[in-house]
Amino acid sequence: MNFLEAIILGLVQGLTEFLPVSSSGHLVLTQKLMRVEDSGVTFEIMVHFGTLLSVIIYFWKTLWRMVLSIIPPFKPEYERERRWIGYLSLASIPAAFVGFSPLKDAFTGVYEKPAIVGLLLVGTGLLLFLPRILAKRKNPQNDMKVPSALAMGIGQAIAILPGVSRSGATIVAGMLTGVKSSHAAEFSFLMAIPAIAGATVKEIPHMQELDSGLLMVYIAGACVAFASGLIAIFAVLAAIRKGKFEWFGVYCLIVGIAAFCYFQYFT
Repeated sequence: MNFLEAIILGLVQGLTEFLPVSSSGHLVLTQKLMRVEDSGVTFEIMVHFGTLLSVIIYFWKTLWRMVLSIIPPFKPEYERERRWIGYLSLASIPAAFVGFSPLKDAFTGVYEKPAIVGLLLVGTGLLLFLPRILAKRKNPQNDMKVPSALAMGIGQAIAILPGVSRSGATIVAGMLTGVKSSHAAEFSFLMAIPAIAGATVKEIPHMQELDSGLLMVYIAGACVAFASGLIAIFAVLAAIRKGKFEWFGVYCLIVGIAAFCYFQYFT
């Protein structure tokens, strides 16, 4: 892998980790189109760490309040943060179950089938239209509840499939269970912290020794992933505020259909 490939893949990872368009799906398609050899576990760890830093930096105030909420004497003004810690723990269970079970092998086998990834992107595109069609848009609840946290956790587990957007599946699940869209988005981004951190820690034992040149290439990819991840967070929250969330669905439909046709019939 060279610097240009690392920068492109880091950019794709950072933007699509938080945009509801599937980072894993875009990485699969980008690597196939660029004919980049498997970037390996080490590179994936580093670009994921970059996106992890971006969400921590963006939500540092919220995270700090969560830390303060569990320090005695447990001040009442942090009650919401204490509840959210419990909800985040609950929402992390489905993905942890899939990630540490034999089911993951069945899910990750799709990485070698870009045509199927294209179809899953089409599914993501259709999914992003559901809130507009089905959600009860009148008087959405102002905060998370247990059923919403569990539904968003299941959405995150399904998104282990490349082509299914983690942020898209979780935000839609929250909105369909009545959560205000901005709160569903915030909770979805916070869910990414234990999910990405857990996946990173799980793969650390597989990291190989790198020479200094390759290490700098990987660091470049991680830095680009960090910067583009911050941009993606701003973009999603702005789209939700403006009621343009479905635009990402249109994008997924176009890219998914194009990817399926190309890899199914022209390669």
